[in-house]
Amino acid sequence: MKILFLCNKSPWPPKEGGPMAMNMLIEGLLFAGHHVKVLAVNSYKYHIALEDIPVSYREKTGIELIDVDLRLKPIHAFVNLFSSDSYHVQRFISVNFRQRLTAVLKSCEYDVVQMETLFMCPYIETIRQYSKARIVLRAHNIEHRIWQRIAEETKNPLKKWYISHLAGTLKRYEERIIIDVDGILAISPTDAEYFKGLAQIQNQRKCNLQHAKLPHSSIPAFQHSSIPVIDLPFGVDPKNHPLSSAEVEFPSLFSLGSMNWIPNAAGIRWFLQNVWPDVHKQFPNLKYYLAGREMPDWMRHLSLPNVVVLGEVTDASVFLTTKAIMIVPLFSGSGIRIKIIEGMAAGKTIISTSLGAEGIRYTNHENILIADAPCEFFEMISICVANKPLFAKIGKQARTLIETYYLPQNLIQNLLAFYQQLLG
Repeated sequence: MKILFLCNKSPWPPKEGGPMAMNMLIEGLLFAGHHVKVLAVNSYKYHIALEDIPVSYREKTGIELIDVDLRLKPIHAFVNLFSSDSYHVQRFISVNFRQRLTAVLKSCEYDVVQMETLFMCPYIETIRQYSKARIVLRAHNIEHRIWQRIAEETKNPLKKWYISHLAGTLKRYEERIIIDVDGILAISPTDAEYFKGLAQIQNQRKCNLQHAKLPHSSIPAFQHSSIPVIDLPFGVDPKNHPLSSAEVEFPSLFSLGSMNWIPNAAGIRWFLQNVWPDVHKQFPNLKYYLAGREMPDWMRHLSLPNVVVLGEVTDASVFLTTKAIMIVPLFSGSGIRIKIIEGMAAGKTIISTSLGAEGIRYTNHENILIADAPCEFFEMISICVANKPLFAKIGKQARTLIETYYLPQNLIQNLLAFYQQLLG
């Protein structure tokens, strides 16, 4: 099978959520013997030099990086206030990307073109024009919900209004474009249910429009099938995360992730302001480690007792091995938290909000601890620090959850079955 991946950023190196999710499927399909080609956006925010990608990866994926200017342009952003178009999506429209996509489609007949994230959907028309491939949208999130939740948490009225505008236009684009794809891969069961409902609504609207154009006698003969939707989460092989309790600093707290993602930074700020003072008072020797790429200035310059700011770590897997309790204080966002999946695979005890753990097949107090208020975070941390056997048990059961539902080889088989369904 020949699959073309259109990516909103380079899947290599797989050091943050999006690239890790994309690369898992790319590597899995290659290992299963299929032909994969990658065409990715290269931007100022996530810029990769092609020569920094291993030669072996370049050869097996044929990866091409197309420069696209995603910088915020104040004039365009202002003009967009008077438009129904999504500014988030419009920024990804590039003449150079479309031209290269056209050439790639003309040079090879693909079975499937997989668009990684909603932001690659502006190229659907080009794909239809030059290819008979089935078009699959892999939705890493329900994109508009991220911005809706950010708007809800924003205090500044003007900023709140603007973010709400962005969320609204993004939602309308998401609803409109879904009818133009052949299949949808949601990142979680929660997201899959949303897309199934949305697909049914949009299909019915399309049917109604078609019916209105047909003679009355022709209406019973008209049929329009629903868009297939499945959930396909991120997978991780626990073998890549060997357990070693001897190396773990117990007790210790840590957060790990891309800190230029607004929900991550906002969640950590909330935790430091509302939880950490009481935790530090109760456990004065306990350390809280912050690790991740693209830390904002306020985080890098923190000077709080026992808060250790590491920045980007060389090897996230090694970092996971040495720390004990993962803190995921997310109150906005969508999709699935890949760092939670990785943490579970490493046998970590994780304390997360309900929203942070959304979409994961967890059981509270069995393979994760859920906390949505400062007092609940304080309580869960206290339990873990005081009860090391319970801490170890939750981590062990978290790893079992990954072994049961999130093995990459099983997910690739599900993906291939979905492709076959679309291809008939």
